[in-house]
Amino acid sequence: VPTLHGSDTTSLPGFENLTMGYNKYLRPYFGGEPVQIAMSLDIASISSISESDMDYTATIYLRQRWTDPRLVFHGNKSFTLDARLVELLWVPDTYIVESKRSFLHDVTVGNRLIRLFSNGTILYALRITTTVACNMDLSKYPMDTQTCRLQLESWGYDENDVIFTWLRGNDSVHGIEKLRLSQYTVERYYTLVSKSQQETGSYPRLILQFELRRNVLYFILETYVPSTLLVMLSWVSFWITLDSVPARTCIGVTTVLSMTTLMIGSRSSLSKTNCFIKAIDVYLGICFSFIFGALVEYAVAHYSSSQKCAAKAPQEGPANELTKEMEEVSIANIFNSSITSYKRKISFTSIEISSDNVNCSGLTMKTHEKIKHVLRNKMHRIIGYFTIQNPSNVDHYSKLLFPFFFMLVNVFYWAYYLYF
Repeated sequence: VPTLHGSDTTSLPGFENLTMGYNKYLRPYFGGEPVQIAMSLDIASISSISESDMDYTATIYLRQRWTDPRLVFHGNKSFTLDARLVELLWVPDTYIVESKRSFLHDVTVGNRLIRLFSNGTILYALRITTTVACNMDLSKYPMDTQTCRLQLESWGYDENDVIFTWLRGNDSVHGIEKLRLSQYTVERYYTLVSKSQQETGSYPRLILQFELRRNVLYFILETYVPSTLLVMLSWVSFWITLDSVPARTCIGVTTVLSMTTLMIGSRSSLSKTNCFIKAIDVYLGICFSFIFGALVEYAVAHYSSSQKCAAKAPQEGPANELTKEMEEVSIANIFNSSITSYKRKISFTSIEISSDNVNCSGLTMKTHEKIKHVLRNKMHRIIGYFTIQNPSNVDHYSKLLFPFFFMLVNVFYWAYYLYF
């Protein structure tokens, strides 16, 4: 048996027991009380948080402590052993719940630590990088706060064999308050002790839960400010005269296309989460509606102006109608006089028949003309209700109404997504 020589001759801890029938396949206190396993965590880094895949990648130092009475030795010293000796010891079968990908660092050797204490306590530390699923609610993106979890659970030993506890409660987790993330700020974190009820039994579980609040400043500068400026740019057309068709059309079409490009760009970064109606989508939709409304406003104002100009032009239509009516009256008089002269030349019966036919056709024509006249008047009245009498007032009211409603919508938008 190897020995450590010094002032006091002490057996190298554990080696005697290992050579005298230590069985790594049996847990400590096998067949008796469960093993108490105390854990602590150091969060070295959270390298990425993906909204499209709904996960985060973290590098952690996982430390597990338990007592194995088979490894008790005399003295008050602790010994750090080669990590490869872990293959000779019993270790808990802890795994990370909801982990998608994980690996143990092995440069330059496997990043594991085994430390033995004289009372049989074992400290087993690992350096792990893991990608863990995190269910996110992106309805308030980018003003959202996400709650993610890191859960540790025993794979095969149920609560009758092992019991998981945090070493010092919330103080068992270190490093998370010092993290500097690109888009998020850690609001708070806390530890929980739970159980996982499976078909094969009830398994102990430890939970680290932390809240991440997204930094909205980047999105304000990247999306909110440009979209707001585009809306304000569309209002410039209200100060341009209605006759400047190219200028006003150019402003309207350019702002609509720019807003469309901005909306596509904001969606491309979250292509896999388009099923969510996000807060940023709502704001971009509001801005697009106001920009498109400004373009439609000019179309309405320009159409009303052209109609008014046409109404001020010489009314050739009514004059022609009056001329036609006078011609019809003169033709009717000539026609009636011809019929009268013709009656004198034919028999009395024929005169009655022809006169009856003429009168009936005349009555029918007059009825049709009256119906057309009534329908024409009603159509003119209906069109008059929707006709803008003074097209210049459209721009005048738009200068006030568009900014007012945009500010009102912004107040409701920011109040809802920030405080509700």
